[in-house]
Formats: sequence, structure tokens, C-alpha cells
Amino acid sequence: MTEEILVLAKKVWNYHLLHDALVKSDCILVLGSHDTRVAERGAELYLQGFAPFIVMSGGLGRLTKESFTQPEAFLFAQIAMKHGVPKEAILIEDKSTNTGENVIFSRKLLIANGCHPSSVILVQKPYMERRSFATFKKIWPEPNVCVTSPQISFEDYPTPSLPMEKVINVMVGDLQRIKLYAEKGFQIYQAIPDDVWQAFERLVQLGFDEQLIQL
Repeated sequence: MTEEILVLAKKVWNYHLLHDALVKSDCILVLGSHDTRVAERGAELYLQGFAPFIVMSGGLGRLTKESFTQPEAFLFAQIAMKHGVPKEAILIEDKSTNTGENVIFSRKLLIANGCHPSSVILVQKPYMERRSFATFKKIWPEPNVCVTSPQISFEDYPTPSLPMEKVINVMVGDLQRIKLYAEKGFQIYQAIPDDVWQAFERLVQLGFDEQLIQL
């Protein structure tokens, strides 16, 4: 992992972060993934009183279908309860397999439970903050939404099961999706600065292409 790679990757990482100021909201929507620290962040916000309940959303997606034995939402709910969130404060959406479905199915679940939130806190991985926001606002534009993630630096984010190489591959893939999915109408447009896109292109040249959509 060269210095060039780390500098480029951190530029992409910083672009993905939104740095939203959190405000009390009607609900917390935790988007499932392979990173269980997202569930811990959702539990932390609930326990701090930011919202009266949490929606855990996620079935088995492209990064978890081979490693998880149960839907992401069930695992995340268990983690939240271990951290002190009461079971009755958690709604579970366990069918979605991507970010768009997270939002669509969670919205249906909330409506079915008589909830029509005007404000939502969205919780996701750090390098998926921007894409999650853009997807949410395309599918469900009405609520005010702020986005947050585990409060971990780029340097400290990797783990033994999630090494830096994998983090960069997924992060690069998400940046490509921000561009392509806006063009396809799957999410709202997000401006990508030239230096960020140049970092993306260089990382792809260096072999970080495992999570790219093949065009």
C-alpha cells in the first residue's frame, strides 16, 4: 500500500463524507451492510435521544450474501439491543439487497406502522454517506434527512476482516455509482470535483477495480 494510493484514497474518502450536523428527528434509519459498526452508531444515536425508534434495513446484499448467515437487519438489531436499545424501539426490514431497496422497503414499513416521518437520520458506512443521501432524496424527497456514520478516521477504519485494499475497492466502486446512478435516474445528481474523479481514475489504473460496474 504505497503513499500515492493512500493519498488518492483519502481524497475519495473525504468526498464521500457529508459532515451533516445531527438534529433530533422522527426516526433513525440504519442501512445494512457488512460493517456492524453502523449498527453501533445507530444505537448510540438512539441512546442519545436523537429519535424515538430505529429502522434496521437490510437483507443480504452483494457484500454479505456469502459471509452472513442471517439478514443484515436481524444482526444489526441484535447488536443494537446488546447496546441497550429496547426491542420495541426497533423495526426490522429484512428484504432489501441494495440502497434503493433499503429506502423503498423501509418507507413502506414505516407507513404500514402508521409513521410518516418528516425528518430522518440516515446511518451508513463513512464512504457511503453521499451515495445514501443521493439515493434517499431521489426515492423519498419529502423528509428532511441528515446522514451520519461511525466516527472513525480513514486510517483507523480497516479491520482484519475489512483490510484497506477492500475498503478502497468498495469506495472506488461507490464513487463510480454516484456518477452512473445519477445518469440512470437512480439518485439525485452530486457534483464530483475534477481532482476527486482524477483520483478515482488513477486508483482504477492501479488495480482497484473489483467493485466497478462493468460497462
